[in-house]
Amino acid sequence: MTPEQFLKDKKAFVFELDNVIYPEKDYLLQVYYLFAQFIEYGEQLNSSDIVKYMQEQYLAEGPENLFEKTAAEFKIPEKYKVNFDLVMQNAKLPLKLLIYNKALTFLQEIVAAGKQVFLFVDGDPLMQLNKIRQVEWNGLEKNLVLYFSEESEPKPSTLGIEMIMERHNLKPEEVVLIGAKSADQKCAVNAKIGYLSADLIQ
Repeated sequence: MTPEQFLKDKKAFVFELDNVIYPEKDYLLQVYYLFAQFIEYGEQLNSSDIVKYMQEQYLAEGPENLFEKTAAEFKIPEKYKVNFDLVMQNAKLPLKLLIYNKALTFLQEIVAAGKQVFLFVDGDPLMQLNKIRQVEWNGLEKNLVLYFSEESEPKPSTLGIEMIMERHNLKPEEVVLIGAKSADQKCAVNAKIGYLSADLIQ
């Protein structure tokens, strides 16, 4: 089904956050910049070189073990892993996180049609909440109901979706999940709700 068909047929729209509403790299690359600035101050290393390395590693291999790779490359003491994790979780970003253009239009159309919008977010709740607070929502934030999968079980478990449906008196046929990962799609299939791939609203 197309976004337009879902908008017509469904009552509730459940969104993941990362790479669904905004590009996750927009958060991570700013965090790497802030961490590099911190290391320059603490260890007198060149922050530009660190940022360049972290960006290249992230774009080539993703965010996994990036601190460890960077620490090995620049001989950064292990004690700074704590600081890296704190910045990752609590960073005050230089720039707001911008919603994909088509996703913003879709969200606005959902709200204008009087339908319900939920965020059902995987990952560390503190870090994800920090991201949510720094998204430029264009006034949509007052229409969002937020749930973390940590309150139930991460997708593809259906427990969180079932909890949302129960709390808000929704039937499976009234709900669609918008996601970007295979776990999102499996969750929707297992919960017998609709599924919309995020690449259709980006």
